[in-house]
Amino acid sequence: MILASQSPRRIELLHEADLEFRVIPADVNEEPLPHEDPFFLVERLACMKAATVLAAHAEPSEIVLAADTIVTIDGEVLGKPSDATDARAMLRRLSGRTHTVATGVCIARCDEREPRRLSDDELPISFVAKTDVTFYKLSDEEIDAYIDSGEPMDKAGAYGIQGTGGRMLVKGIEGDFYNVVGLPIAEVIRKLKAL
Repeated sequence: MILASQSPRRIELLHEADLEFRVIPADVNEEPLPHEDPFFLVERLACMKAATVLAAHAEPSEIVLAADTIVTIDGEVLGKPSDATDARAMLRRLSGRTHTVATGVCIARCDEREPRRLSDDELPISFVAKTDVTFYKLSDEEIDAYIDSGEPMDKAGAYGIQGTGGRMLVKGIEGDFYNVVGLPIAEVIRKLKAL
């Protein structure tokens, strides 16, 4: 299997699931289309990543797994913060509210006879997993302390649930915890078994 992502969190989840894979990140344009629904966007990006890596690297019968995770609130996508000021603005926006973390997943199999060609026998499997996350009301001091930890800077929505952010910011979740980490691993394993 190929993981079309270099996310350390996705790599760790797949290792913990005892799956064998190689890592080949996909380079795709992640700009949303005009008026694109965030949940359509995240599934489209996962499918684009899977198709790109399959077409360039997959061997016969090899599976490509791609994923993309977003944080959305009020219909707007919050990406990775560009700097501490951006992270502060995101965390203030999430403070005391519920937002949705969505991961688009695409699983595609290469043709069994021909490398870098999608199997004719099956379509790629794609889906979107959604988890609602509620934050405590955060003080400016709490936000600044979290930003000073450095953790928010490479994460969508400016927080990581598996680290200090989960212990300090999150009041509760409804849905799959691992989806918020970056990959709904239990559902992914079930889809892989279906293949």
